Amino acid sequence: MKKGIRIAVLSLALVLCIPFTSLNAQLFDEGDKVVSFGVGLGATYYVLGSAYSTTLPPLFVAGDYCFREDLGPGNLGLGAYFGISGYKSEYHYIGLDDYGYKYTSIIFGARGTYHFTDLVDKLDLYGGVMIGPEIVINKYYGEDVADHSSPDGSGIAYDVFAGARYYLTDNFAGMAEMGYGIAWFKLGVSLKF
Repeated sequence: MKKGIRIAVLSLALVLCIPFTSLNAQLFDEGDKVVSFGVGLGATYYVLGSAYSTTLPPLFVAGDYCFREDLGPGNLGLGAYFGISGYKSEYHYIGLDDYGYKYTSIIFGARGTYHFTDLVDKLDLYGGVMIGPEIVINKYYGEDVADHSSPDGSGIAYDVFAGARYYLTDNFAGMAEMGYGIAWFKLGVSLKF
């Protein structure tokens, strides 16, 4: 436990010691539009080792628009989010066909982001929240062995996330986010307009 605390304190000290370098232009200026898309790792809709398996990996598209600059050490963005994933629960009985449910999860959301500007050259560090409807479509398949009722997973989806974009050119970046949305970890690319 003491080792974990030391690592956390040293990590915090390192973050606070990052040189505040100035760029020719900020990475997320007022009026900038950024579209990110990619794949999620570690789906949040089931527990590892359960009867669920992935049929469509989590895919997402997110947009950010910088509508306000110079709010403390950063800029404020608003945007939209779309995510889709598929999974199934499958059951096996001797002498019977497999049966279960196939699920498709679709999330539409509005998101707000706060971007810490001018911390590290070419690196856009940000955090934010997302909220919106989640539509879960489920379909029964297989033998008529079990009750056809299925849990209704539709409802409100939310995400609290932290992310980073590293710009390889002025308008193209690799990106990563950690949060609870469609997946625990998201990797992708971003295009700035």
